[in-house]
Amino acid sequence: MGRKITIDSATLVNKGLEVIEAKWLFDVESENIEVVVQPQSIIHSMVEFEDGSVKAQLGTPDMKLPIQYALYYPERRFLSGERLDFTKMSGIIIDKPDRETFLGLDFAYSAIKTGGSMPTVFNAANERAVALFLDKKIKFLQIYEIIDACIKAHKVIDNPSLDEILETESWVYNFIDQMDI
Repeated sequence: MGRKITIDSATLVNKGLEVIEAKWLFDVESENIEVVVQPQSIIHSMVEFEDGSVKAQLGTPDMKLPIQYALYYPERRFLSGERLDFTKMSGIIIDKPDRETFLGLDFAYSAIKTGGSMPTVFNAANERAVALFLDKKIKFLQIYEIIDACIKAHKVIDNPSLDEILETESWVYNFIDQMDI
């Protein structure tokens, strides 16, 4: 993982972005998307069907296979390297996310519920806040404060065009640049 993704994982923003992706890619209401934390990073996705059965995509704890699959879909190609070895696993741990400590996930659900330009605000605020953290200009918990301030200050555009989305992103960056941090 890269530096930004590592921070997004630590704040649970990555899970929030995945909820937003799932909502739009699979036309699923956010209330039907449950987030769990799987610290071994072996389960990459799960889907529960109406009959209660669950299908999961499991693999080694890296993104090589999902990226290759996205690039060559629907074709499956050989991928050299480590394979998932079930005999070396002592079990799969699945936890509920700590949403009281790690606010990124709730910000994402709020952005989805508000809709319009708010998911853009959430994403752009996180991008800039994480960059500031990585540049040692803010403390870790200020990431949440910056995202929250942007969400509270933004006037939502209900059905933004591409130009309005890009303008919203610019607005967020300018708003953060004007903050006293």
